[in-house]
Amino acid sequence: MATALLSAQAAAPLSAELKTKFERRVQEIASRLDGVVGYVFVDLTSGERITRLEHETFPTASTIKLAFVYELFKQAAEGKARLDEAITLDRGKAVGGSGVLIELGTPTLSIRDYAVLMVTLSDNTATNILIDRLGMEQIARRIHGLGLNATKLRRHMMDTAAARRGDENVSTPDDIARLLQAMPPDGLELLKKPKESRLRKGLPRGVATADKPGELEGVRVDAGIVYAKNRPFVLCVMTTFLKNDGEGERAIEEMSRAAYEYFSRLADGPLGRRIQN
Repeated sequence: MATALLSAQAAAPLSAELKTKFERRVQEIASRLDGVVGYVFVDLTSGERITRLEHETFPTASTIKLAFVYELFKQAAEGKARLDEAITLDRGKAVGGSGVLIELGTPTLSIRDYAVLMVTLSDNTATNILIDRLGMEQIARRIHGLGLNATKLRRHMMDTAAARRGDENVSTPDDIARLLQAMPPDGLELLKKPKESRLRKGLPRGVATADKPGELEGVRVDAGIVYAKNRPFVLCVMTTFLKNDGEGERAIEEMSRAAYEYFSRLADGPLGRRIQN
């Protein structure tokens, strides 16, 4: 036991140096980007957090849909919603932006299927159907009950009139990271389904993630739990005032890659020796 304690004490400066290098790396990525960047990285093993502008309010874009996933599975557990409940699409509620329902007729789908479309294709019509079924005020109450008071659900998807009034859906990197940590297991399984995201582009093939990206003009957001072997972590990167959206996307991808390389090396042990299986 004494030997293990001495080993841990000797390793502390080494892991601290690795952390410092990671912090500098993500700060450098953020400083290069012509825009504003906030982020939170949470080590789910140690609880350690690395942050920048974590309490500042950013537009969420479609990453606000994490709140709807949370509410759906909470209501399902309470018996207030059935995942197999069928809802026929009202064409008057079909909206564009992203997704496939805008191109269809009047399909009848289960709540679960609408949720899958919301997560995998970021389908805005499916999202609005879920907001109406779950209740916008109820979703807001639940989120605030978690203490996520900076997260504001103010409009449906593609409500451009509300957006022009300034009624934007907003949150902070800290709130989004905490929401992910509170997500029910069934919600995380839904979020693991295949999708395109900057977060996933930065990871090696085969690494599981439970995530939801979002984008608007001048805004890019990615947030999720990355299941790095023996060292899972939460990542939330929020950007706004982007001069170039593509640069924002590349910055998030770089941060995702840097985070994975950092946390996966922590999993090698306190002294950093990589032991092959």
